[in-house]
Amino acid sequence: MSRRTSLLATLTLLGITACWGSTFFLIHDLLDRIPAVDFLAVRFSIAGVLLLVVAPKAVLRLSPQARRQAVVLGGLYGVAQILQTLGLAHTPASVSGFITGMYVVATPLFAAVLLHNRITGLTWAAVLLAFVGLAVLTLDGLSVGYGEALTFVAAMLYALHIVGLGAWSNARDALGMSILQVVVVAVICLVASAPHGIVLPDNGRDWLSVVYMAVFPAALALLGQTWAQAHLSATRTAIVMSMEPVFAAFFAVLFGGESFTVRMVTGGVLVLTAMLIVELGPRRKVEAEVPHIAV
Repeated sequence: MSRRTSLLATLTLLGITACWGSTFFLIHDLLDRIPAVDFLAVRFSIAGVLLLVVAPKAVLRLSPQARRQAVVLGGLYGVAQILQTLGLAHTPASVSGFITGMYVVATPLFAAVLLHNRITGLTWAAVLLAFVGLAVLTLDGLSVGYGEALTFVAAMLYALHIVGLGAWSNARDALGMSILQVVVVAVICLVASAPHGIVLPDNGRDWLSVVYMAVFPAALALLGQTWAQAHLSATRTAIVMSMEPVFAAFFAVLFGGESFTVRMVTGGVLVLTAMLIVELGPRRKVEAEVPHIAV
């Protein structure tokens, strides 16, 4: 893999992370009017239909093995989305952002156990620095309750999704696997919301928010992540994605009316430093490789 491809994959992940960061204050606002599972069902249904219309044959070109892998990954991601969104309804957005960011620590642990990845001391230092940065950026007291517990389980599932995507994705199947993952997420959310019926947005502003989150942070983001992880290790992916709360804070200040603080700057700089350590520091060949396993 060339350095140029690696850089492009990193920049793709960074753009995706910025999209995800833009959704925190939007989702927190929407959940006052729309149940969490209903919001996800509508969001991912729109994303799935959009991707199927754009590339209807991409899923058919997948091998049976790739389809099984995409279904497993979609299941992990779908359940994580439901748990995180339900948790966000009972947890301050800042605490939710921090707990969700714990996948930064869980990902290299899962990668070491499941994929037998060798993680260097420098990479572990970057993981710790990113974790400290997340704490500084987001936390202002932490109590563990129902919402926090749901969010923690979601973070562990996100870590498993990152590890699995790194092991199973390749550039050739990225589009088909992304579409199937989104469809699986939509089906899971539709089934979860079916017992009480789906509550739809009742005004143009809410529909605009849902459509934006369906197109960019859902459909295009999962497509970009699947392609990028064909070229990056799970640990590098998690550290780059730890920028999500940094972007969340940025958009909360820019559009959500939150105050700009020294703590935001300090936490953001720590997370950014962690990402640069991994991207610019020397890496052993074995750590730069993306392991692939079958299922």
